[in-house]
Parts: sequence; structure tokens; C-alpha cells
Amino acid sequence: MTSTLHYVIPYVLLLAIINSNTHIRAVSSVLGLGADLLCSRVPGITPSQRRICTRAPDAIVAISEGARVGIGECQRQFRAHRWNCSLQASSSSVFGYVVLMGSREAAFTYAIMSAGVAYSVTASCARGNISTCGCDDRKRGRYSASGWKWGGCSADIKYGIKFARKFVDAREVEGDARALMNLHNNKAGRRAVKKTLRTECKCHGVSGSCTMKTCWKTLPAFSTIGRHLVKKYQSARAVVAHKVHKKSSMHLALQRKKARRPRPSHLVFLDKSPNYCDFNPATGSLGTVARKCNRSSAGQDSKT
Repeated sequence: MTSTLHYVIPYVLLLAIINSNTHIRAVSSVLGLGADLLCSRVPGITPSQRRICTRAPDAIVAISEGARVGIGECQRQFRAHRWNCSLQASSSSVFGYVVLMGSREAAFTYAIMSAGVAYSVTASCARGNISTCGCDDRKRGRYSASGWKWGGCSADIKYGIKFARKFVDAREVEGDARALMNLHNNKAGRRAVKKTLRTECKCHGVSGSCTMKTCWKTLPAFSTIGRHLVKKYQSARAVVAHKVHKKSSMHLALQRKKARRPRPSHLVFLDKSPNYCDFNPATGSLGTVARKCNRSSAGQDSKT
């Protein structure tokens, strides 16, 4: 079993400066403090994260919203499961969630939170709420093989993923097995956002005809991404930290086939999940409360 150090999900620490009862729009007023002062007040972030914060303080709103959306979707998807996304909060902040074990539940949590940040940043770019990005116009004016034209405001998923990767992954600097697991699942979450993008179109012509059609890429409902990642959770791969040679860098390999690495889209885990029926601070299980829990079943078996 891997070490049960407190692996705090880094991007939700931004929310520590906001009271849990405060609406997300309150973050906007905090921006008036100035970027340097604001970013210096965010607890637990690394120097590289602080530099990113200083360069793009208006993105804090998107990061905060993405964390909130990720938590909410996690709880919605698992509301009838034995583990219902009951995350252990740190004592310093109601938003500083801790996942102790490298379980498949931790894998999903990191993936959905990373997806939430990428999703929210991309959406904020399209709305013009972040000064350093906007719509993806790289294909604007081009024609598809089907004859329609790229137009509208395509979601700049490339920027959203890049920004989320730089900020979210910046904390995983240890280089140990758990850090590698977190990085892999962070990436899988961001890939899920790109995978589920939709193409929307609008017809142009006289009297409702469709003599010309323009299309653009848009984000789906976040629940679509949640369902996509639940499927990945159900087929998550057990991995181990592996070195080919003593001097080579460590990487993750499938537990049963150490020569093979997991696919980038897979969720991966290091530790077997606890039963989650009982409270166990050593594993991070908060226990099942106010609903039944069948500890002998491998299924959900936790509906009220």
C-alpha cells in the first residue's frame, strides 16, 4: 500500500479564501485587491502556481467554479453508491479536500476535478471573462468535407486544457508513485472534456432553408463528462510504479503486465478500495451514514 500522506487536491485550495456560504461571484470582488496581494493570500499553492495566478488573476473565478462543478458532479454521479464522493476536508479549509488512499475513487476524484477546471476555463474564455483567451478561430472560414463552414465561437479547448494542466499539475512534484497516479488521472480528466466536445450548427438561407450552414465546437453539459468518467472509473486499471533500469525514470505500468503502460484515457489506481461502510480515518473512509451499506456486495447496494 502506498503512503497515506495528505494528498490535498491543489486547485480547490484557491477556494480557501472564500467562505463556504459565499457565492462564486464574490471572487470577482477579491480581484480588486490586486493580483500580487490576492495570490499571496491563497494558502497551499506552489511558487509556480502563484506565478500563474499573478499572470492571470481573472482565471481564479474559473478555477474556483471548475472545482465546485467537479465536486458537485462527483457527488451526483455517486449519490447511490457505497462511496458517494464523501471527501475528507482538511481542518484549515472546508474546500481543502483530502484523498488519502490511491484508490479508484481517488482516481475519479482527481479526474473529475481536473476536467472541471479545464471545462470552466474553456467556458470562461468563450464568454470573454478571461483576458488572455477567447474563441478558437483557427478553423474559422474553412469548409468541411460535408460542405458546411466553420464559424461561430468554437470552444478553445486547447487553451483550457493547457491552462488547467499548468496549474493543476504544478503541485505534483514529488515524482513518487502517487504523484504519477495523480498526474495520469488529471490528464485523463482533461482528455474527457476534449473527447466529449459537440459540434453545433446553424442554417442560413431564405425562408428557413439551409443553403449555407455554419458550425462550431461547443462544450457539452458537464454531466456528459461525468458519465464518461464514471465508465472510466468502472474499468480503471490497477498499476504499479515501475523502472525498466535502475537509472531510468519511474513510470506507471499495469499491475499484471509490467511491460505495458496504461492508456492515457484510462483511470488508474494503486490501492484497493476500502469497503467505505465504516469510518476509518487511516483510509479516508467517512463511513456510511443514514443509509444501508451491504459490505459483502461488490455492487452499489447503498441506496436508502
